[in-house]
Amino acid sequence: MRNVTKDNITDVFLGYFGPDTDPRMREIMTALAQHMHAFVKEVGLTHAEWQRGIDFLQRTGDISDAERHEFILLSDVLGVSSLVDMVNARPGATSSSVLGPFHIEGAPAIAYGADLKRHYEGPVLLVEGQVCSTDGAPIGGAKIDIWQTAPNGMYSSQDPEQDTYSFHGIMTTQADGRYAFTSVKPVSYTVPNDGPVGEILDATGRHPWRPSHLHYIIKADGFHTLVTEVFAADDPYLDQDTVFGVRDDLVMTYVEEPADSFPDGLELSGKVDEPYLRVQFDLVLAPEEA
Repeated sequence: MRNVTKDNITDVFLGYFGPDTDPRMREIMTALAQHMHAFVKEVGLTHAEWQRGIDFLQRTGDISDAERHEFILLSDVLGVSSLVDMVNARPGATSSSVLGPFHIEGAPAIAYGADLKRHYEGPVLLVEGQVCSTDGAPIGGAKIDIWQTAPNGMYSSQDPEQDTYSFHGIMTTQADGRYAFTSVKPVSYTVPNDGPVGEILDATGRHPWRPSHLHYIIKADGFHTLVTEVFAADDPYLDQDTVFGVRDDLVMTYVEEPADSFPDGLELSGKVDEPYLRVQFDLVLAPEEA
């Protein structure tokens, strides 16, 4: 096309697609071009603003590495990650929530009732629950990838003082779908705000805080994988999560228990000599055909 104008550039762009373009690729790229071109015209984007945006994306890539995924964080704070979760929600299943930029592959296997707390100080938390299908049937043998921050509000990949897999582990559910582990009560924390994403938060007058939570990835044969988070009901940032991850069904309530009520059969049994917190949180997976 020789005479490209601001009024026809979108159609010209779409006309350049080859005949063998994958239909889903065509659908996505068509919508992307239409929205991006409309955005440029709507705001009257200047050359300086365009260059600043390119520079922002360049620096977002530059700061990213194996431990820090700034593009995921950018998606999180823009609400895109949560929107993708909600668009792909499975009826009847536990809500999904953001993966976050600090998940680590290859966490070690941990036993039922394992202790993630180890030598760390803080309120002891006992987490119990059951993984089941949308029809209520328990799912034995499900793999639950569990992770959280340390009491200092940092994930192990952020903190050189922590072991690589500190507060990480993969548990297999019992035949009745049950899981249980002990840890330290999670704390509220700030997302990394010393990079390009922090500039976005500062420029828009937003805080970087996330409410305290536990992370889960649950996998089981024949079921859709669930990536989610579970949030404390009493956290001050529950209604202002900077990455929009909170859902009503992902809120857990801590119950204070006396030390002598700690259940038998868990690795910390007999070692808890002070009151602790207990939470029951069940997880529901959708069958793959759903």
